Amino acid sequence: MPVEKSTKETVVLVHGLWMRGWVMTLLGLRLQRYGFHTIVFSYPSMSNSLSQNALFLSNFVTDIAAPHIHFIGHSLGGLLVMQMLAEYPEPRAGRIVLAGSPCHASYVASKLARMGLGRYLIGRGMLQCLRQKVPECADRYEVGSIAGCKSLGGGRLFGGLPSPNDGVVAVEETRMPGTSDQIVLNVSHSGMLLSTSVAHQVCMFLRHGYFFHNPGSS
Repeated sequence: MPVEKSTKETVVLVHGLWMRGWVMTLLGLRLQRYGFHTIVFSYPSMSNSLSQNALFLSNFVTDIAAPHIHFIGHSLGGLLVMQMLAEYPEPRAGRIVLAGSPCHASYVASKLARMGLGRYLIGRGMLQCLRQKVPECADRYEVGSIAGCKSLGGGRLFGGLPSPNDGVVAVEETRMPGTSDQIVLNVSHSGMLLSTSVAHQVCMFLRHGYFFHNPGSS
């Protein structure tokens, strides 16, 4: 059954690896205060492939009764959004924000994939990401990328994670050709979901198609 119609702009929030939809709650609440109608998509990030979850996300979006739909994906969630748009183009898709998404390889995931049980820890979705390029559909949609440079996270335990990084994903790994705008903020990988500055920048991009760059931003 389609969700209730809203006169506000609708935003679908997609979580990352090892997480469930509830982790996007605070970001969703902050976007609601900016005037958006938010919907959280939860999916099995470990057991399903990226393509399987892309189908689930497409079906989920089909049931949303809104003329335009924006997307925010955190980490693996951002890659899932891009996979969905590549496999199941969505004519109502508005702007997309990727937050801490490793669009250009992933040092940490690659290390885990080579370590026995590591392949099981990163799940089938991330394994598919390692085997393919991120779908290049940024030329068809307005995509903004947010990276973090506060190096706090489990990725540091593996050593060699390129700097700057957010503790899990290197800034360079978030770069993707064709994006409308990119910005680096002083936040960690998980801290993105709690940050008021990230919420503000997401709102800025969804409203205008660009981030607010000040002299301290890159």
